[in-house]
Amino acid sequence: MPLIHHVATGQGRPPIVFVHGFGCWLTDWDAQVAYLATRHQTIAVDLRGHGDSPGTPDEYSIERYGADVAEVMQALALPPAVLVGHSMGCRIVIEATLQAAGHVAGVVMVDGSQFAPAMEATLKETFATPDGYPTLIARWFQEMFTTKCNPAVVASIIERAGHLPSDIGEKVLLDMVRYDTDRLARSLGSLRVPVMDIQTTYSNRRRERRSMGAGQITPYLVMLRANIRTIRIEIIPGTGHFPQIDEPDRTNALLDRFIATRPT
Repeated sequence: MPLIHHVATGQGRPPIVFVHGFGCWLTDWDAQVAYLATRHQTIAVDLRGHGDSPGTPDEYSIERYGADVAEVMQALALPPAVLVGHSMGCRIVIEATLQAAGHVAGVVMVDGSQFAPAMEATLKETFATPDGYPTLIARWFQEMFTTKCNPAVVASIIERAGHLPSDIGEKVLLDMVRYDTDRLARSLGSLRVPVMDIQTTYSNRRRERRSMGAGQITPYLVMLRANIRTIRIEIIPGTGHFPQIDEPDRTNALLDRFIATRPT
């Protein structure tokens, strides 16, 4: 298969590779690309079945997504790069790092999460009901934003997510549960590069997404620390699931500080 769709901009080391989340596109990183491409080469990708990258349901897994990103880095002969993943993309940059370790200088995870094993049965039950999948996606994405978000941007992101075909979306969501249950902790523990986590939201006991508070500890953050003792955790409080869009200046500043510690 040809390489997934990607856009390379700018020059300078280390390169920065941006990976979007579920139901999203590479354009989610426009503010970061515009800011960093004046000093770094940036590469933003569209994952299979998203944006301008084609794909069929049987091709989707977190490991395959990671391999796609690794293949882009290898084809471009990148020097060690900083990989930045959002949401589902956090899992993918972990896998890309494990599959192309010589091309990675550091990893940044933006508002990741971990599904509990019980989520598999919940998702299957939801998908079996009429309109279960689109109703779930609309609710989940609505919860990803706060009242300070631009309503037009919110509407466009929710509409875009709704256009991801259900056969693709269902397969990817179930694979995330499988990955989180069987592989996430082990993969995190296998990383041998510096890692930063930028966290903005969490899921409460009713599985509702809520904004983080300064200094807040969640089971996901505890899991990260248990598997990467040197991880740097930064919380942007009072914002939604898309800090790269809602808080671009603060997100860019955190990226800048992390990138500055990587060799050029």
